[in-house]
Amino acid sequence: MAAELDFSPPEIPEPTFMENVLRYGLFFGAIFQLICVLAIILPVSKSHKTDSDSFEPKNLETVKKPKATAPQISKKPKKETKKKR
Repeated sequence: MAAELDFSPPEIPEPTFMENVLRYGLFFGAIFQLICVLAIILPVSKSHKTDSDSFEPKNLETVKKPKATAPQISKKPKKETKKKR
């Protein structure tokens, strides 16, 4: 009865090239997603100093630029006509 039992490991075929590409591609995608999520959650400290001059408000004359009012061709009023039945 002991001779009838077969305890040998099952025969598993070697993974094909496409299965390997899929497996490692999924691992790479998962690691990339984890890095992206951690980049959003964890704050990044900026090591370079910024000039305080860039944060000063500018004169209103330099900020506001006069806009030239050009007529828009696509905004013509449509001619209303009654439908003939």
